[in-house]
Amino acid sequence: MRAIVLLNGEPYRGAIEDGGALVLCCDGAYDWAKGRVRIDVNLGDYDSLSYVPDPPPAQVYPSEKNYTDGELALQRAMAAGADVIEFYGGGGGREDHFLGNLHLLYAACRRGVRAVMVTNYARIFAAEGSVELCGLRGKTVSIVPFGGPAHILESGGLYYPLPDTFVYGSTRGISNVITAERAYFKTEGVVLVFVDELI
Repeated sequence: MRAIVLLNGEPYRGAIEDGGALVLCCDGAYDWAKGRVRIDVNLGDYDSLSYVPDPPPAQVYPSEKNYTDGELALQRAMAAGADVIEFYGGGGGREDHFLGNLHLLYAACRRGVRAVMVTNYARIFAAEGSVELCGLRGKTVSIVPFGGPAHILESGGLYYPLPDTFVYGSTRGISNVITAERAYFKTEGVVLVFVDELI
């Protein structure tokens, strides 16, 4: 099952294909998403929206809570059975929320859910194990460890060879280039993958 989560960061400028997906809209994201994408569920604490969205939320969360609206949406999507989740509107805006949104990708990855955050500049996902990047020759890709070191067991199709270990706290994996129709790597430890895709 596929789910889409709309976040209240920098409004996403591209088209969003919502066919067959459960679409969850977080709080102020409604301002940029209404009329552009079908919304099945509105949720959040509504500290960023001054009016009631349509459809009206079944529950309004307290503003003083332990989770961001994005994390609540992730939990809701996974509880509904989503195994593929796309986040839009998660970049830009407040930097602390952007970092929190990267943690949502990590949380999904650890649960075996394929999640990607699509911004106006990149596609970002967390991965562990075998990763393939197909049909992206010429794109800039950055691979960075997340949550600790990551050991690269094999790789190919990239301009700069990947190191045996990505050390947490280093920028070693920034700005590589995909040189083949099929680039790949295998990792022990979670990495974040950023593929530059300016829309």
